[in-house]
Amino acid sequence: MKRIAGMVALSFAALMLAGCAAPVALDAGAGAPVETRTPGAAEAARAPAAAAPGAGAAVAPQSQVAAVDLGRQGVAAAALDRIVLFDFDSDAIRPEFRPLIDAHAQRLVANRNLRLVIEGHADERGGREYNLALGQRRAEAVVRSLMLLGAREAQLEAVSFGEERPVVAESNERAWAQNRRAELRDR
Repeated sequence: MKRIAGMVALSFAALMLAGCAAPVALDAGAGAPVETRTPGAAEAARAPAAAAPGAGAAVAPQSQVAAVDLGRQGVAAAALDRIVLFDFDSDAIRPEFRPLIDAHAQRLVANRNLRLVIEGHADERGGREYNLALGQRRAEAVVRSLMLLGAREAQLEAVSFGEERPVVAESNERAWAQNRRAELRDR
């Protein structure tokens, strides 16, 4: 348990450092106009004419951002993709699959009774034992990502099928690319 907690903390620290290391051009918006708002100025202009000046408190600005209630308006399980693809001999989650993992994490956080089994798979290249271990590493990489986003360990189970359950039963790069995957299944 301590080892998992240490790995989660280390992964979180690495993600934070990676985000901080991204170069940002500070002068990218140079010359672009900056809108300055004084609190209450725009709202006062929209206030009803019946209000007498100085008769009441300042009008509080209204947020235009809608609140999201994940309990009632959660992401439907059927609408979500459930397959994360991996590069050859890798358990690193590719950036294009981050939104998928984020959406599943939101579901798990919103519904603490929800459980997922993450099934790791590999293509047919490599030995049976190696592919089982690689599939397990892929499943655990998805589990770690979900936990970093708020899912609880008790909601997740990582299993590996190695090369035993190919989605495409051919021996070419197109098939191998589809077989290197982790599948998220409701339990």
